[in-house]
Amino acid sequence: MDKYIADTVLMVEPIAFGFNESAAETNAFQNRVEDLTHEQVQQKALHEFIGYVDLLRSKGIKVIVHKDNIDPYTPDSIFPNNWFSTSPYNKELLVYPMANKNRADERREDIINDLIKRGNYNLDSSLLDYEAQGQYLEGTGSMVLDHHNKICYACISPRTEKEVIQKWAEKTGYELQIFYAYGEDGSEVYHTNVVMTMADEYVVICLASIKDAAERAALTKALEEKSNRHIIDITMDQMNHFAGNMLQLRNEKGDKFLVMSDTAYDSLTDEQIFIITDKFKNQIIAPKIDLIETIGGGSARCMIAEIF
Repeated sequence: MDKYIADTVLMVEPIAFGFNESAAETNAFQNRVEDLTHEQVQQKALHEFIGYVDLLRSKGIKVIVHKDNIDPYTPDSIFPNNWFSTSPYNKELLVYPMANKNRADERREDIINDLIKRGNYNLDSSLLDYEAQGQYLEGTGSMVLDHHNKICYACISPRTEKEVIQKWAEKTGYELQIFYAYGEDGSEVYHTNVVMTMADEYVVICLASIKDAAERAALTKALEEKSNRHIIDITMDQMNHFAGNMLQLRNEKGDKFLVMSDTAYDSLTDEQIFIITDKFKNQIIAPKIDLIETIGGGSARCMIAEIF
């Protein structure tokens, strides 16, 4: 059984899901939906959320569900992987400095206490000092982690700052592989987990988003030689359909899965699907979460926080 692949995730059920104005400043993937009321948006998001949870559980993956709170208003609470993480190496529960106030409010004491009770974690909130200084690191949105080799891949952006990530690396002992990634509009991609997904034997990545040739070559070399991963290169268009925003999970029997949205799955080529399912023996789980993706600007991976 691979201890570096989680078999349990935490998800936050929405009660007031909607377009986050402040987060949209640095997230080009967010879009408004004008023809639905707030109530209709929430209702549809809840339907998509429940379908996703049911799909994971049907495969034997354990899902811890917490409901969102009305007060304070946190429209992006459905993406909990940004504000905390756990590790396969120790019982540290790290919480992270968030770029937007209504995202920082997602850090809930009741969820933290529940996790500590379940897993006997030690809470480390020392990185939160950076938040007051206007410096941010948004968890496993900002960092894509090769746990097997203790390497952290991160594209620098307004939500992923060098100083904070270097402090994180000092704490955890991970080697840093830093780069810059850009969307089609030329803006820095806000989260690394939109650009790439790390599985145990392969990595899904949009190499075209890394504009600097030397940086792209160094990253490719690190992925192939240090991380020893087979590269599945996706296009910018596939990245825009959230094909970089996936997560590998397992169940208690040891079956391996690659979780992605239905949108991401539809963008993949037959060859890419063959590599994932036949070459590397991963079943694909692809919930339909169109509305959440459109309004929230995040996809299947963002909605699940790994519990090790």
